[in-house]
Amino acid sequence: MAKAAAYSERITSLHYQVTGTVPETGRLEAEASMRTEPLTMNMKLNAIDKGRDGQLEIRFVDEVMYVSGSAVDSEKLKGKSWFSAEPAVWGRGAVDNESYGLLPAPIEGNPAVQSTILTASKDVRRVGTETIDGTPTTHYRGTVTRSGIRAARDAAANKAARERQINSLDQFITLRIDNALTVDLWIGDDNHTKQFRMRGDTRDTPGGAEGKPLDMTITFLDVNQPVTVQAPPSEDTADLAAQADKAQAG
Repeated sequence: MAKAAAYSERITSLHYQVTGTVPETGRLEAEASMRTEPLTMNMKLNAIDKGRDGQLEIRFVDEVMYVSGSAVDSEKLKGKSWFSAEPAVWGRGAVDNESYGLLPAPIEGNPAVQSTILTASKDVRRVGTETIDGTPTTHYRGTVTRSGIRAARDAAANKAARERQINSLDQFITLRIDNALTVDLWIGDDNHTKQFRMRGDTRDTPGGAEGKPLDMTITFLDVNQPVTVQAPPSEDTADLAAQADKAQAG
């Protein structure tokens, strides 16, 4: 696992799939491509429980978010195909992320960072061997808590390991886990992560909404392959911030 975690820090681009259930959205499936420098992402998301109204395409380019799909309010688009909002940030952390409530919090994090969280577990065990997307892997499982990540951070043997646990703590905070997070990790024979699954109960929100279970699986399809994410044409994009300013002025 330590080798897989170290490799994840060298991931500069990633093509991945997300499936499962998240508190804000319910059942979902998504496919995305992202790169780290500059931090950009393109995701097609389907909120299954919302039927036809649950489909979105979301792009983050130059700290602007672009959104299109059946879940978008067509009246706000004014005949356009996309709307934009800025400043928008994805993949950085619990404090810095800003997707205006469109992305569920669990998938606002960088999957390459999320995949390393099991290194803070004290009860990791080998479950067996499985083939994931055609790749032979070894399956591990363990539980992670906030206090456990802090202990791993304080006991880190070097700067790289400490930074890894700091990032893991940030991801744990983003997930809003109430107690323990159960993590399954599938690692290939090349010591690279192929898939991970995170399960746990989330905390109640400050607004009083009851916390719900999280069960999310992320599968790595391609790593460190070229990724290009382009902003939609400006003539086909409605600026929601400008619309909000106009409404306030009126």
